[in-house]
Amino acid sequence: MKIEISDNKKWQHSLTLKIVLLAVFGVFLLIPLEMIKSIIRERLKNSEDVKKDIAFQWSGQQNICGPILNIPVWIFPSTTDAEPYKIVYHIMPESLIISGDIQTETRHRSIYQAVVYTADLSLSGEFIISDIKIAERNEILWNESYVTLGISDNRGLKGDISLQIDSDNIEAIPGAEDSDLFTSGITFISKLSGQKREIPFVLKFKLSGSESLQFSPVGKTTKVSLQSPWNSPGFSGNFLPSERSISESGFNAKWLITNLNRNFPQTWTGRSYVPSNDNFGVDFILPVDHYQKSLRSAKYGILFIALTFFALIFVELTTKENIHLFQYILVALGLVLFFSLLNAISEHTGFNMAYFISASSTILLISFFLFTLIKKYRPVLLIFGLLTVLYSFIFILLTLNEYAYLAGNIGLFVILGVTMALSVKLNLFSTKT
Repeated sequence: MKIEISDNKKWQHSLTLKIVLLAVFGVFLLIPLEMIKSIIRERLKNSEDVKKDIAFQWSGQQNICGPILNIPVWIFPSTTDAEPYKIVYHIMPESLIISGDIQTETRHRSIYQAVVYTADLSLSGEFIISDIKIAERNEILWNESYVTLGISDNRGLKGDISLQIDSDNIEAIPGAEDSDLFTSGITFISKLSGQKREIPFVLKFKLSGSESLQFSPVGKTTKVSLQSPWNSPGFSGNFLPSERSISESGFNAKWLITNLNRNFPQTWTGRSYVPSNDNFGVDFILPVDHYQKSLRSAKYGILFIALTFFALIFVELTTKENIHLFQYILVALGLVLFFSLLNAISEHTGFNMAYFISASSTILLISFFLFTLIKKYRPVLLIFGLLTVLYSFIFILLTLNEYAYLAGNIGLFVILGVTMALSVKLNLFSTKT
């Protein structure tokens, strides 16, 4: 009977068995880690839904395409049994100069937020009408000509809009006159005489939107200049700015695009081309996305747990103290809870402050718990220092973008080297087995 008790104690204090059980338990801890990731993803989806809802009530992402001159043409087929039909001849501007002053603001709903803007836009340039060459007999309807401007969301238009074309001021009417080029926008009935070859135009208006402002390079030469106090822009689309400057006070960006850079000509009929496929512009990005950072930090969860377990085993070997498997489990649960706590606090304080609060609380909790177990300052300070270095290392990885992968691998290599060096100093075979 005494031998059986001795064997039980041997198995209870077996280092090899403890490591195996901790490894198995570490695998099972992937389940609560994945549950926390799922909660973070759910909160992220809620945030995206709120952004879409705010955008729907304010106005959505805006894409400006135009202005484009449209001239209807009657076609009379040469065959006697064919009926006449009408086509629309689309003429792009010879030059297009766009300037915009964009004012932004952040709208909140509960703990979520979205970026909206109001842009003062000025579009100027000229149309050049060359000979309209159509093989079949035709009649050009100059007096039915019109100018269209494609706008993704008409709800963003502010106030009355008029187009100064040649010497006339033409009021806008809602909707696109035809759906060859776009389905949403405004129209100006121009009624050309057919004699003028060069037609200058100026169009100024206010437009509100959210998250993104895009343009189509419809001019043979398109120049765009935008400025805004928003200091976290993202330039997107088919063309990047030729000049840009970003500072704490905002950004300035300029684009220069010619007809050789795009995938459509100056003139065509019908629906042969879609100018909006060559969009470019700016996205108004929230400077901190704490959900993404919280999700990235949770991916390091198993690393937190494994290194902490190794540190506790090291403490056992150096102090000859025994830490029960159940106490390992409590420490691991504290480490797992850190990620949920981080995401919950970051929704109210921002990521950096939430990380400091969550990491400090977790380190102090585990350190105090270990001190109550072993009653020795030195090993507890060792664990405290290890956790501090570990949490600091992960925070640095989260703040690095381009070099996060490289820094992570270098850091792990250094940690492995330190672990090897410490293991050499331990006579593992002299421990209780």
